[in-house]
Amino acid sequence: MTSTPATAPADIAIIGGGPAGLMAAELLSARGLAVTLFDAKPSVGRKFLLAGKGGLNLTHSEPFDAFAGRFGARRAAIEPLLRAFDADALRTWAADLGVQTFVGSSGRVFPTDLKAAPLLRHWLSRLRAAGVQFRMRHRWLGWTEDGGALRFDTPDGELHVPARATLLALGGASWPQLGSDGAWVPLLAARGVDLAPLQPANCGFDVAATAAHADAPGWSTRFAESFAGQPVKPVALAAPGFARRQGEFVITASGIEGSLVYAASAALREQIAREGRATLTLDLLPQHSEDQVLAEVRHPRGSRSLSSHLKSRLHLSPLKLGLLNELLTREQMLDPAQLAAALKALPLTLAAPRPIAEAISTAGGVRFEALTPGLMLQALPGVFCAGEMLDWEAPTGGYLLTASLASGRVAAQALADWLH
Repeated sequence: MTSTPATAPADIAIIGGGPAGLMAAELLSARGLAVTLFDAKPSVGRKFLLAGKGGLNLTHSEPFDAFAGRFGARRAAIEPLLRAFDADALRTWAADLGVQTFVGSSGRVFPTDLKAAPLLRHWLSRLRAAGVQFRMRHRWLGWTEDGGALRFDTPDGELHVPARATLLALGGASWPQLGSDGAWVPLLAARGVDLAPLQPANCGFDVAATAAHADAPGWSTRFAESFAGQPVKPVALAAPGFARRQGEFVITASGIEGSLVYAASAALREQIAREGRATLTLDLLPQHSEDQVLAEVRHPRGSRSLSSHLKSRLHLSPLKLGLLNELLTREQMLDPAQLAAALKALPLTLAAPRPIAEAISTAGGVRFEALTPGLMLQALPGVFCAGEMLDWEAPTGGYLLTASLASGRVAAQALADWLH
């Protein structure tokens, strides 16, 4: 015999305990509204804490126009959110929590102690003091058949929660072990919400077959065993739809990842979707001109091996030499003109992005065309969305967190106005 699900009404239900959901809870509780926050995990802010392991890059100090431009095709949708809560507002908010920040040499903004836990601890204390109720281990299952209540799977069985208004902040599908698993996609699709497919963003890629490993995708065993985990630097990367940029990336067992690759990931992912593969070029010697490289390659090497010659004349690292041998044929390596050209524009073909569960963030989600300016679902009045579950993406550098927090504030403000 099936038991009848328990019922526990809530005034305002926020589903998702990441930055967007917590920021929405803060604004709504400050307005004197009764807020209950539900999350499937035993605690909130898990991905936020993971980001803190790298120093917690809160935001970026660059001018607003450049900042907004980082959101690419979705700039027009994201810019109003950022104007409501920009980088300066975020730093002021952190200071109000007792967390001071500083601007690093790259322009990125960090807490002075480079930790996420103190900020999250102060934040949760503020929310509890404001009366926010937290319900952990409550996995959202959608709505009851009549649409009158939210359904949750809990340790005590299924729970139905009627709510005056709901704010969804369920994240994307990256790092599912931390709670963002994309399980909300079929729930919203079944209610007629227009969704863009979820895709990996700020992700690594697998390489296609190489000259040294032509029978299957991926690096040769020798190259992978020698260099996986090592950074390639300095290097400049260019690709269709991505202007040349200097930085560094990391060799993985099957391909490449790291900051420079993440910056180009949207363009590379889109090229793979269109053409089945993507090709980028690497300038292994960005500090040298083409003429300088050609002159050094052509310099007489006597009895020295080609590797010794390149190491001596151009200070090439073993990793960069390994890349040349992996990606060029023997004939190309022995032709000074072709070798010099490759050192300045080495083609590397990518077969596929890494799985979405490994990505730093997610592209796709609830299309802005399905939302009001206040981020309410047009198909479901009284249901608002915020954070990474919206259809936008941005590079790393504080942009992701800032936009998530900003969207949480805008959706919460709109929800409060809708109720009143």
